[in-house]
Amino acid sequence: MHTVTARFIDMYQQLNKDNLSELKQVYHDEVHFVDPLHELQGLDKLEDYFCAMYANVSSIEFQILETFDVSDNGFVYWNMRFAHKHLNQGKDIWVKGHSHLRFCDNKVIYHRDYFDAAAMLYRQIPVLKHMIRIIDNRVSS
Repeated sequence: MHTVTARFIDMYQQLNKDNLSELKQVYHDEVHFVDPLHELQGLDKLEDYFCAMYANVSSIEFQILETFDVSDNGFVYWNMRFAHKHLNQGKDIWVKGHSHLRFCDNKVIYHRDYFDAAAMLYRQIPVLKHMIRIIDNRVSS
């Protein structure tokens, strides 16, 4: 496993609202971060994103399923369990996903997460959950 991938995994196993300074140890100042809901450029923006996220998340945990590296790229497959005070009545939500990382200067300069945003967010909001269920039923009929 590439040393940057290993540091990335170690950081996410311990990351919380009280140690966001750890992001600087793993991410490049010019990091480009993308997920199905956000796109940001720069370490300062990434720190702001995590600060806002942890303000509403009461717990979060990543179970690493598989990793592999190709040249200056790392791929991490994971299950995420989290609880958010405004989603699913604050109960645990499980989401499967993976991260594509690119390395520069022994840090992550590109981080793209792939996951089902509906499973993570939209299906956890009662009105949207019902509407998505209707759409799913129509599509599968």
